[in-house]
Amino acid sequence: MADKIDTVASRIKLKPRTPPYWHRDSKGCYVGFRKMASDSAGAWWARMRDEDSGKQLMNGLGTFDQFPDHQRFDKALAAAREWFTHISKGGSTGSHTIKDVCSRYVKHLKANLSEKAGADAEARFDAYVLDSPRLAGTDVTKLTPAAMEKWRDSLRDRPTKSGANRGKLRTASSLNRDMSCFRAALNLAYRDGFCTSDFAWRGKLLPIKDADRRREGYLDKAQRRKLLEKASPDLALFLRGLSLLPLRPGALADLTAGAFDKRLSVLKIGKDKAGRDRKIKLPKTTAKFFEKAAKDKLPSAPLFARADGKAWDKDAWKWPVKAAVEAAKLPDGTTAYTLRHSTISDLVHGGLDLLTVAQISGTSVRMIEQHYGHLRSDVAALALEQLSL
Repeated sequence: MADKIDTVASRIKLKPRTPPYWHRDSKGCYVGFRKMASDSAGAWWARMRDEDSGKQLMNGLGTFDQFPDHQRFDKALAAAREWFTHISKGGSTGSHTIKDVCSRYVKHLKANLSEKAGADAEARFDAYVLDSPRLAGTDVTKLTPAAMEKWRDSLRDRPTKSGANRGKLRTASSLNRDMSCFRAALNLAYRDGFCTSDFAWRGKLLPIKDADRRREGYLDKAQRRKLLEKASPDLALFLRGLSLLPLRPGALADLTAGAFDKRLSVLKIGKDKAGRDRKIKLPKTTAKFFEKAAKDKLPSAPLFARADGKAWDKDAWKWPVKAAVEAAKLPDGTTAYTLRHSTISDLVHGGLDLLTVAQISGTSVRMIEQHYGHLRSDVAALALEQLSL
């Protein structure tokens, strides 16, 4: 009689050996138990025959020691059947660690979104995921909800390593950003067949609701003019561009002179957080400003450059903007991004439909509705007034 592995008593009687003891589940499919020492908890395996090649495929399932002894066979069998289904549908047979998953997602972003997006994800992974050798080396198929919950709680309790809140505990919004990046990498692995289920992280890496509070910082036109007056000439040009279009500061800083088509008065915005190129038809006054900025510059030159000819970036504009804000006696917390918020607010309050605002801004209608929808109340009131008889 074959050695049995489906009961605790039968497994205790097994002699330690390297090859697993096998239990047949269906034709060509087996669940196995490997016992290397008499006092070992043992490890579970799955085995199936590839019908095309005739090769025997094996997959380690783990120890399932988080469950009582009497439940482990059923848990192993369920995991083995998931793997059988995964393989039969063309899923990957190789081992893919969390490090592999993160690296693959970074390459995906760089190829399909932008180098900047990929670099940002890579920095987050290095700081908050791959800094744990144990997690980095874990096969994605071995992740558990408990492990994901532990990682999330640990991240929540760790001080941030960069940004305005550096050294402080994460805000809910910051936690969402770091979790969403890891969740996206895991989802890509799941979609591409590197694991059979997203159960481990589906319920544990959910974004915290209402974490992104409505942005309240706003500068009226007089305040914007004051800011430009107190800024250095090169910074003032950059800030004027942000005052004329609802762009992210990084997107404006990345523009080259060749992005502006003088003949059509069209500005082409390269890939930024929005994920794709977009073109904006400029009104006459705005087009003249961008034409002047591009004049006598090579197509590859920065459209808005610093005094030394280099393109602006976050580190370059942060402190000069802060100095200009203080000199102009503007509200604390005013940043370059405040100009984007202010221009979007003006567009929404002015009655432009939210879809167009979203398209120009390079964001989603949902985001516009969430942060700026309250500004539509006056527009709605005016529209309702027109219904009067």
